[in-house]
Amino acid sequence: MSLIAPGEAGNLPVELTSFVGRRREVTEAKRVLSVSRLVTLIGFGGIGKSRLALRVAAQVRRSFDDGVWLVELGELRDPELVAHTVAAVLGLREQATVGPGDHSACPPMTLLTEYLAARHVLLVLDNCEHLVDPVAKLVDALLRACPGLRVLTTSRQALGVGGEVTLPVPPLPIPDLAQPPTLRGLPQVPAVALFVERAVAVVPEFCLTADNLDAVAQICRRVEGLPLAIELAAARLAALGPQEILNRMSNRFRLLAAGPRSAPTRQRTLQASIEWSYELCTRAEQRLWARLTVFAGSFELAAVEDVCAGDGLAPEDVLDLVTSLVSKSILIRQDGAHVRYRMLDTLSEYGQDRLRESGQETALRRRHRDWCAALVAGAEAEWISDRQVDWFTRLEREYPNLRAALEFCLAEPGEAGAGLRMATSLYPYWFGRGQLSEGRYWLDHALAQQSRPSVDRARALYADSMLAGQQNDVAAAAALVDEGEEVAKQLDDASTHVLFTLAAGYVAGYQGDLSRSVALLDTVLDALRAGNDLPRLLDALFALAVYSGVRGDAARALACHEEVLAITEPRGEVWYRSLSLWALGLAVWQQGDSPRAAGLVRESLRLKRLIEDLLGIAWCLEALAWIAAGAPDPRHAAQLLGAAQALWHTIGASPATVRPMLAYHEECEKRVRLALGERAFRTVFQRGGDLALAEAITCALNEKPQGVPAPAGAATRLTPREQEVAELVAQGLTNKQIAARLVISQRTAEGHVENILAKLGLTTRTQVATWVAERQESRA
Repeated sequence: MSLIAPGEAGNLPVELTSFVGRRREVTEAKRVLSVSRLVTLIGFGGIGKSRLALRVAAQVRRSFDDGVWLVELGELRDPELVAHTVAAVLGLREQATVGPGDHSACPPMTLLTEYLAARHVLLVLDNCEHLVDPVAKLVDALLRACPGLRVLTTSRQALGVGGEVTLPVPPLPIPDLAQPPTLRGLPQVPAVALFVERAVAVVPEFCLTADNLDAVAQICRRVEGLPLAIELAAARLAALGPQEILNRMSNRFRLLAAGPRSAPTRQRTLQASIEWSYELCTRAEQRLWARLTVFAGSFELAAVEDVCAGDGLAPEDVLDLVTSLVSKSILIRQDGAHVRYRMLDTLSEYGQDRLRESGQETALRRRHRDWCAALVAGAEAEWISDRQVDWFTRLEREYPNLRAALEFCLAEPGEAGAGLRMATSLYPYWFGRGQLSEGRYWLDHALAQQSRPSVDRARALYADSMLAGQQNDVAAAAALVDEGEEVAKQLDDASTHVLFTLAAGYVAGYQGDLSRSVALLDTVLDALRAGNDLPRLLDALFALAVYSGVRGDAARALACHEEVLAITEPRGEVWYRSLSLWALGLAVWQQGDSPRAAGLVRESLRLKRLIEDLLGIAWCLEALAWIAAGAPDPRHAAQLLGAAQALWHTIGASPATVRPMLAYHEECEKRVRLALGERAFRTVFQRGGDLALAEAITCALNEKPQGVPAPAGAATRLTPREQEVAELVAQGLTNKQIAARLVISQRTAEGHVENILAKLGLTTRTQVATWVAERQESRA
């Protein structure tokens, strides 16, 4: 018997299109492949596993004396033919004769083992997900028998072979929602770079312009950096402009259906790629996939068990099904303090269609709403406790789900009452996070659908009035209080009367009538204490502390503060305590003790930082600016005023909420302008406005700012050429442009950039630019 193999060592195809991004993934795959004999790239269909595998294989080809061989399994259906297919790719065929006219067949597994046993080969097995078991058996047997063999596979789930290392392939990075796209920065984003590369292939004259950059950025965000979807979207440029493509993306499956004929059938349209994954799931996995689409954003296992179990899915099976969907790249696991899962919007949209077809959509969304309502009720019950900070964090984590539940309540007939109760329970969260406009939005819409007088309606009117007042919408706040007083009369309920006397006290304060405000607030204290309504009692005490202090009654302000501390400190509460510290600091400042006042306000700010209380942080920045205006360095006050102004704009509020506070603001600004001069004031004020929130807090607390992390002495480890390249990166030049500027090859430029990132311990070109800027500033 003789074995015949082709003379050429390897069969990797020539790349017909450019390879974009994935520097980190390529580097990591090469590193792992150097120490592990089996590496599997896993990820959802269309995410770019095959292209990544080919790029890695091409870069390590020289390390394998006997070649790198690609075996494409995507179109193979018969599991019995896996070994035959691999043998055929290697060109192995049996030529043995036992006797005249008598031929014996040698099993393909034997051929493979004998051929690979003494050779140094890399096998690339592409698209294994539908043949996981036979591929796993083949790979396990070959690795045991062939010490010089390494295997790189791509699949939507792991093979489960001993020694296998799995590398998840994420979507391409997409434009940051928090940053407006620019012609300088957008081309550096891998998803955008891929879109532009493929767009030029369709429309050679295509380029990013000021007119289309926003639409391109939005397209890449909408498809979540999924390479297949980006390429299909770019193909539509043959008939549509970027904005037209974006406008039609409400039905992404229909729009993204123009793949190349050379592509496998499952990758010619986005829907075909997803259907391929769906068909590879069991019936139970398909059912859970559909049900999980009621969640928005990410979710925890406990929520899945509560919402999705039942009706054909046993609760005890949910964990295994979730684990299986993660292994099949349908769900993405997110590690952190709490393990969470999420699904790409593209997969979720497909699952929603399947849920709709099942006839269970409304029932599942109601169960999801019930879970959210129970969560919010639990937060409200434990708000004045040592769990408050945890509840702020938990509600923020679940906020996309809470929004989805509120939307369901307002859209589904008969559910508005539940929405009204949820929105009212979320009022402390909206207030504490400075999300005033959003809170008013939900409360306004829920109130519009529930006009019947009730205690629930009264509580919602109170919450809405408080949020409106904090935005200095005094007319709306007063109207809501008037309506609430009418509801109290209709209900003839004493606690509701107390609630709107308290609200009226706040409105009087907003209107500048401090005497009336203090009088109204005084009348409700005993009732609130007797009713043990701690949140409303703390509302009243805080307002009394502020208005008493502004009126010059420091003793009353201090008494209110002490009562707040007596309630909050033993319970470990944070938010009201921070409010009271701020109010006390203000009263102390009005008495002339600026150092102590600054200390109290900074203590308040530290607490507010724990819960990201944007409204409270803005007030602290304001108060510290007022205090700093009398200090020797008025520049600090100007910078804090600028930071506060930016934050006021973000949350849609202003210091004009309480008229005396506006007077303090105006006096502070006047003094600082006079001390610095108009030009210097504007410069420092703008510098404060440009600070990120964390930087503004650091500035206010006089803490040392943290710069971009880079190893000590990193600059000295860069070669002169690398330093030159780093400066060009900081100027926004691409690798191609750097190569042209320095008269070197693009590949050499790419190598310099990779070395710079590695030496500086950085991961992005933006961080390199920041590092260069900091060095230049330090030398100035």
